[in-house]
Amino acid sequence: MAERLRFSKMHGAGNDFVVLDLRDGSPPPDAALAARLADRHRGVGCDQILTVEPPRSPAAVATYRIWNADGSAAGQCGNGARCVAAWLVRDGAARGDRFLLDSPAGLHEVRRLEDGRYAVAMGVPRLEPAAVPLRGFAAPQAEYVLEVEGRRVAFGAVSMGNPHAVIEVEDVDTADVAGLGPALQRSPAFPQSVNVGFAQVLAPDRVRLRVYERGAGETLACGSGACAAVVALVRRGRLAREATVALPGGELHIRWPSDGAEVIMAGPAAFVFEGEWQE
Repeated sequence: MAERLRFSKMHGAGNDFVVLDLRDGSPPPDAALAARLADRHRGVGCDQILTVEPPRSPAAVATYRIWNADGSAAGQCGNGARCVAAWLVRDGAARGDRFLLDSPAGLHEVRRLEDGRYAVAMGVPRLEPAAVPLRGFAAPQAEYVLEVEGRRVAFGAVSMGNPHAVIEVEDVDTADVAGLGPALQRSPAFPQSVNVGFAQVLAPDRVRLRVYERGAGETLACGSGACAAVVALVRRGRLAREATVALPGGELHIRWPSDGAEVIMAGPAAFVFEGEWQE
């Protein structure tokens, strides 16, 4: 009999996931299975696969890990964190309005909000070039400049547990996301590739954002990318420490109280359907 794999299809502001319950010790998907699950024509279709696993920390409810469509592991996913939180609440494993989750990037406090929204403490952003990682620069800068395939590119660089480059643009609708995104990802300056955000500041407390993610391409939303964009733009004096980030799939609320504080991300998490994958 063919093996059956139960899953939940979820999304956070349009950033969509296949959620797998691996708390029984089952192995995570290999690259071939990840690609089949993520395929939007012959599979379930998703930006990433999320696995729910036993907690690493005694205080945590569970651990989540993130797998890109090409099978590679991701270091963080803000929209995924909210979806895992909602999944664990529905499952009954997470109770009360506050609980902790383990991720590849560390331990995160989660708060249940109204209307199916969750707030997640995403950690203190890392700004040192070596932590991003970003080669060719010795010290943190509010803005870096690189020559990328014949183009001069200015950007901010932030690690939210995964690497981000944030480029400020006049209009995200006309930004060269499909060209410049993969070009920066191929740059030797980013030895682990990079998620590339294109940000348009509308007001001190509002910004539009499109993100070209490593391992997934452009997505409708990127939670860690929204956090990185606010951090990068705050450091340049372009944005307040509390702002709404409007992505193609929906809005996220980001708060960075001070330079040494964790970034708090709040937004929706939605269930789409339950299914069974037959190999």
